[in-house]
Amino acid sequence: MATWNHILLIDSNSPLMEQLNFFHDHTLLIITLITILVGYNMLSLLTNSFINRFLLHGQLIEIIWTILPAIILLFIAFPSLRLLYLLDETNKPSLTLKSIGHQWYWSYEYSDFKNIEFDSYMIPSAELNEGDFRLLDVDNRIVLPNHTQIRLIATATDVIHSWTVPSLGVKIDATPGRLNQTNFYMNRSGLFFGQCS
Repeated sequence: MATWNHILLIDSNSPLMEQLNFFHDHTLLIITLITILVGYNMLSLLTNSFINRFLLHGQLIEIIWTILPAIILLFIAFPSLRLLYLLDETNKPSLTLKSIGHQWYWSYEYSDFKNIEFDSYMIPSAELNEGDFRLLDVDNRIVLPNHTQIRLIATATDVIHSWTVPSLGVKIDATPGRLNQTNFYMNRSGLFFGQCS
């Protein structure tokens, strides 16, 4: 869980979140290199009093600074598209969890066996125990197995909600009258907090 002085992304708990972290680092490296190059060029222009008359009208330099950003965008676009397809791919799930969004609480159904259904309400601030997290802790938590492909089906009853667990890299919209699905795989067990965003 993120704290007030947390700078980087949350530690990943799923292979998809690890890929999202790698893509973040990849894109940040490219942006850093671009910023250093542009900063160096601007500093060079400010401190250099010489002028090159062939630099002002040159077809070769215009071709270079048109093609080079396109190539850089491809280095960002291809990993991004690969990751989008990985996030949308649904493998053979071993467990299905249905999540129904209501205002201020969620209803869950384990429909694979014995129709287990329950509501999950946030614990009011006045009833929190020592060490509980305000606006994150609930009275009934979801229990899910790790090392298992899990399918999440989300819908809502009143308004649009968004079921999110950042450490799993899962965010899905719950829309009234529509079923959306996503999948995730947990690498290790633990207590993971999500929020409606």
